Amino acid sequence: MDIRPILSTLRRHKITAWLLILEIALTCAIVCNAVFMIGQRLQLMNLPSGIAEHELVQIDLGHIGSTPNAIAQSQTDLAALRQIAGVRQVAVINQLPFADGGSSNSGIRLSPEQPQDTLEASTYYGEGVLPTLGVQLLEGRDFQHDEYVDFETVIADLRNGDLKNLPSTIIVTQTLAKRLWPDKDALGQTIYVGKGLPFRVVGVVADLARPNNPNLGVEYSTVWPIRMTGSGGNSYVIRTAPQDRDVVLKAAVAKLKQLDPNRVVLVKRTYDEARHAFFANDRAMAGILVGVIVALLTVTVLGIVGLASFWVGQRRRTIGVRRALGATRGDILRYFQTENFLLASFGIVLGMMLAYGINLFLMLHYELPRLPGIYFPVGALVLWIIGQLAVLGPALRAAAVPPVVATRSV
Repeated sequence: MDIRPILSTLRRHKITAWLLILEIALTCAIVCNAVFMIGQRLQLMNLPSGIAEHELVQIDLGHIGSTPNAIAQSQTDLAALRQIAGVRQVAVINQLPFADGGSSNSGIRLSPEQPQDTLEASTYYGEGVLPTLGVQLLEGRDFQHDEYVDFETVIADLRNGDLKNLPSTIIVTQTLAKRLWPDKDALGQTIYVGKGLPFRVVGVVADLARPNNPNLGVEYSTVWPIRMTGSGGNSYVIRTAPQDRDVVLKAAVAKLKQLDPNRVVLVKRTYDEARHAFFANDRAMAGILVGVIVALLTVTVLGIVGLASFWVGQRRRTIGVRRALGATRGDILRYFQTENFLLASFGIVLGMMLAYGINLFLMLHYELPRLPGIYFPVGALVLWIIGQLAVLGPALRAAAVPPVVATRSV
């Protein structure tokens, strides 16, 4: 089809044409980046934690008043919880992957003389962490009983500068091991933490995600042989069968309150609930972005339909003349489809440049990754299809204009 008549017509309606082009361009730019951001959120929410998510329940306790023997209290609690029907393992730990709360991290170096940390890794404490969380051990071994040191002892020794009783072994994730020793076996290697404290790697686990800050390396995690016996309260994690979680959680809370009525239950939930709460903001953001995309596409479709309908009304006599001169309904239909395709193409090209600029801004100020190139052709194709479908109704009405319209007086 000769597009020169179409371009000539558009030049006579410059303002209207440019408004539609700008509308399509803004829609293209925003939708491409919004879809990319939704994909990033979904990818984050689907990250594996490396633990038996559907088998865990968590109970966090606070204490009213002093606890003169926190270690004995913890051991009593653990022994009582193990007696509950359905409990497979139980441990006191300092944190969970993808769960609300604080995060324990340590800088890691490969030599004591290294001026700066190689990276920052998450640190998990607690006796029996691996079997309780269901973390898969790939190489090496778990900690032995005599390797564990009480948390209070570690803190006191660090304050006094006495390092001889501190833990000397550590377990790392396979991702962290490959990052630190890409061409070596991690077992037996030594890392240095803090002010040059040495730790020898005795085990490598498959996966164990950070509690938060996945941008620092979601699988950069370590497990230390430190026994949690907090005097202010403890975080108990119980592993059970998925169908028994609610019953076990209720029984465990009742048992802990029975052992010490002065304790306050701060958190009682399944791990699924903990993870769901952790990603609540990401789900909300994805929902908002979906709403923005739907709104922009709706406005764009309405704009195309409205403009095409207006032009059909304005050109009825011209259409009738063309029909009288031999133009078929297919010719009229293709005319309006081509006209809309040209407008959409101009808008998409401009929108691609805007999308790239917006992505650069987001990369600079919000640490968003670079927009993959695949989003540009896919976005263009989607907008072309939507544009052609939107103009189809007015184009069919234009094609239905009879030739007799050309003989009517204005």
